Amino acid sequence: MLTPAEADRLIGEHLPCLPIESLPLLQCAGAVLRENVYAERDQPPFDRVAMDGIALDSHAVRAGTRRFRIQAMQAAGDAPLSLAAPEQCIEIMTGAMLALGCDAVVPVERLTVRDGIAELETGLTVAPWQNVHRRGSDCRQGTLLLTSGTCLNAPEIAVAASAGMNRIRVSIQPAIAVISTGTELVEPGEPILAHQVRRSNAYGLVAALRKRGFGRVADDHVIDDASELKQRLKFHLDTHDVLVLSGGVSAGRLDLVPQILQELGVRTIFHKIAQRPGKPLWFGTAPSGATVFALPGNPVSTLVCLARYVVPALQAAMGRAPSAPERIALGAPVRAAASLATFMPVRIEGDEWGRSWAVPAPTNGSGDFTSLVGTDGFVELPPGTGEHPRGFVTRLYRW
Repeated sequence: MLTPAEADRLIGEHLPCLPIESLPLLQCAGAVLRENVYAERDQPPFDRVAMDGIALDSHAVRAGTRRFRIQAMQAAGDAPLSLAAPEQCIEIMTGAMLALGCDAVVPVERLTVRDGIAELETGLTVAPWQNVHRRGSDCRQGTLLLTSGTCLNAPEIAVAASAGMNRIRVSIQPAIAVISTGTELVEPGEPILAHQVRRSNAYGLVAALRKRGFGRVADDHVIDDASELKQRLKFHLDTHDVLVLSGGVSAGRLDLVPQILQELGVRTIFHKIAQRPGKPLWFGTAPSGATVFALPGNPVSTLVCLARYVVPALQAAMGRAPSAPERIALGAPVRAAASLATFMPVRIEGDEWGRSWAVPAPTNGSGDFTSLVGTDGFVELPPGTGEHPRGFVTRLYRW
């Protein structure tokens, strides 16, 4: 069987990069940027006032002047005024362009203003460029601000707007179909018999994908009938970029998914990974260009495989730059399987020194999804006999 790292490599080699579209900037939150963004102007684009107060010539203060007649008032957005004489000042607002002839700003808290005269606080010194955000001190015109592959969160959207971008090129959202299989599954809210179970995996998968910013997610349920399964899978392969199936990939007589996919021309890239839980994971590619992740039906396996393989693969297909792995130390020892990588659910807890620890939260088997409540994700432990001790550092995957 493949190792998790080998499965990562094969998925990366066969998942195509998604196309690009141009969208209005306000529609791009959470999208993946597919072009570079450069500074339109120097930033700040002028010597910008950083405090409400008075703009003056600092040389006059050093020469002994402490009282300045207010010449005029200049607000943010006004064209800059010119200082008429060194013994005068200009009342000025935060964000305004520094008045010509001035090189410093004294905040209102350090002044006394009476009858049009601003008097400096006793002992106050004024240095050149005090309370002034100098032109170009953040970046110069043409500076690379955002690189292709960046996820566009609030700061990145603001930066793109500052660069004058009203539209921006981003990855098209993949059309994803989440499909659960099984005749025994019953929707929440519907009457249920003693031998049936609630259809819960699909709800968890859809929620996890939407939480990660994937908005085009459809949901379907197919019973264990070969004809119906073949018909529904063909429809989804023709209309979606990615299929995420839950169930039907193990070795039972009614685990029909691999055979039906093969009949539909879907090429098997791999089936089974040396891991616990989630060993039966299946991955393949269709003639239509769609990719298929067939996840095991046990709930813990389903959610683990989605977070471990599907979400990172979709992010890579959108051109998102890879992020550094999140690593954390175990908060208690964990015994690993001899030949399988182990995915252990954990809660993240902090100690009195501000350090974070991954506290193991073992389940009662891969069907015990209720034990996942309150966990933050899972850690990946390499195969080997014996225990991984407290303090063992490994990779964390968040739900």
